[in-house]
Amino acid sequence: MFRVVAASSTSPASTAFACQFPRFHPSRMRRTARLSSGRRPEAPASSSSSLEPGEAPGGPSPPAVRVFARKKKRSGEAVRAEQKQPKVEPLLSRKPSELPDIEEFAYKNPNGSAFPGHSKQNSNVIVQVNGVVSQVRPKGAPPSNWEKVLEGIRMMRSSEDAPVDSMGCEKAGSSLPPKERRFAVLVSSLLSSQTKDHVTHGKYSAVQRLLQNDVLTADAIDKADEESIRSLIYPVGFYTRKASNLKKIATICLAKYDGDIPSSLEELLQLPGIGPKMAHLVMNIAWDNVHGICVDTHVHRICNRLGWVSRPGRKKTSTPEETREALQLWLPKEEWVPINPLLVGFGQTICTPLRPRCDKCGVNELCPSAFKETMLKKKS
Repeated sequence: MFRVVAASSTSPASTAFACQFPRFHPSRMRRTARLSSGRRPEAPASSSSSLEPGEAPGGPSPPAVRVFARKKKRSGEAVRAEQKQPKVEPLLSRKPSELPDIEEFAYKNPNGSAFPGHSKQNSNVIVQVNGVVSQVRPKGAPPSNWEKVLEGIRMMRSSEDAPVDSMGCEKAGSSLPPKERRFAVLVSSLLSSQTKDHVTHGKYSAVQRLLQNDVLTADAIDKADEESIRSLIYPVGFYTRKASNLKKIATICLAKYDGDIPSSLEELLQLPGIGPKMAHLVMNIAWDNVHGICVDTHVHRICNRLGWVSRPGRKKTSTPEETREALQLWLPKEEWVPINPLLVGFGQTICTPLRPRCDKCGVNELCPSAFKETMLKKKS
């Protein structure tokens, strides 16, 4: 604890001590020492007898207090200036309406357009793949040469028969009454999945065996045991599961539709084992009601090879259902029904899954995938 002793006029040393620490206060001393930028100069050895009030011997006292006051004033102004500045929020803390537009970060191209999304779309972008020139088109736009390709496929199909021409689902139960025929079409479409046509619809096919044994109606299948149905439809793909689904379908059709089949796409899709491809096929054949394109593995494969549902630089459609949705965006509705048997037969004879006969194909000059798979197989 410091004690400040009042200096008398008769003691020069006391006067110097008192003037050297004017208005001594411990807390102010600490702040002054922290904020002062220079060191306190030492008093000279000689002392002057004539001192002005507030002056220390050897000259004016160090302006420690005045320096502190100026620094405090400047720091206060800095604090006030900082408070006036708007607080910068990070991008993630902004509201959705305050987020910066992505075009603010767009590269300004040499043409001077900083916003590529606002520029006029160029519909004449040409890409060459394996010597075949194709056009990159916006979503939903038809391929530039699709009519020419389709006509070429029709010419090839007219000169060569395919299994689908004589063994399609539309041939099932053709001699039966309308209600029984519709049920036979439903059974035929279920059995044809993952199965070759001659196994499902041939002379000694599964459908023929069911018909010959009077087990092709909803009532007959409902009464038959599952083991008998399995033996009659063997060797179709997944025959055990299909026999079980046939029993369930027959029970549903008897209970809800009096032995007939559902007349809407939504109800058909609710039946066990019936997917989009089968439902569209049944609606087309049984009810003559076109709701969409029937896309099986042949249609899916050929449309991707032709580039009808894929574009250069983008992935191809991965499922038949994706192909159906993409194809329906641009293919005229009058082509939705004939496109299936046309491309299925083309896939069975020319554009086969393995070793496609590109050398026999009349549209190989228009196909971006022509000879591509055969050349890869030769290299390997």
